[in-house]
Amino acid sequence: MQSEPHFFTLIIGTEILNRRRTDKHFDFVSKALLEKGHKLSGSFIIEDDPALIVQTIRFIASQPNPVLFSFGGIGSTPDDHTRKCAAIALKDGQLYVHKEAKKIIEEKLGANAYPHPVRMAELPKGAKLLDNPVNKMPAFSLDERYFFMPGFPEMSHPMVEEILTKLLPETKTCYRYTLTALCKENELIEVMEQMPKDVEFSSLPKLYSNGWRVSISVASHDKELAEKAFQMYKDALEARNIRYGLHDEK
Repeated sequence: MQSEPHFFTLIIGTEILNRRRTDKHFDFVSKALLEKGHKLSGSFIIEDDPALIVQTIRFIASQPNPVLFSFGGIGSTPDDHTRKCAAIALKDGQLYVHKEAKKIIEEKLGANAYPHPVRMAELPKGAKLLDNPVNKMPAFSLDERYFFMPGFPEMSHPMVEEILTKLLPETKTCYRYTLTALCKENELIEVMEQMPKDVEFSSLPKLYSNGWRVSISVASHDKELAEKAFQMYKDALEARNIRYGLHDEK
């Protein structure tokens, strides 16, 4: 039985790290997944360095049942390394002219497809095209789990939505319960250590002028399990006479 998909974003662009541009992909993908009852397992923002790109793709590919949304670096300029890096990390290291991609580029650009833009048709072995809703310049996927898209949100975000519709046709309900208690988080460490593996939990402490507070959140696709785990925190707080308040979760 295959495990649940583990979703990752790879955001490639030195211009993001030096703050010439602001990333918009993490926020979009994390929200799109949340609407489907899923979440990101990891997100990476890296510079346009071929070795680093290859290493990061290989790391993501080594995770259980990975699904990768990669943004940037699939163009035809010298700093666009992603097509070659994907071939090295996931295939035989070579790029091949994808006939359909070449045709699309030639039909769209005519004589201006040469000498450089047509290079975007050089893709890893077994690549399948992703439709670009803006300018038709093709993006691509490998093995139906690694998706390589442009860095421009107006192009790539509709692609993500279409991919998620196919990958996750049914929305999973995630049951989340949250409280804020008037104490330090170490008051609840023993309860945290008892959390079932299928329960996601977080502890967010904050120091105010009148003392410590901690927000505790638990979530699971199993409603009964989430409620049971949440009750453990409430029982521990009530046993210690620690005041707390519940949050409404949308």
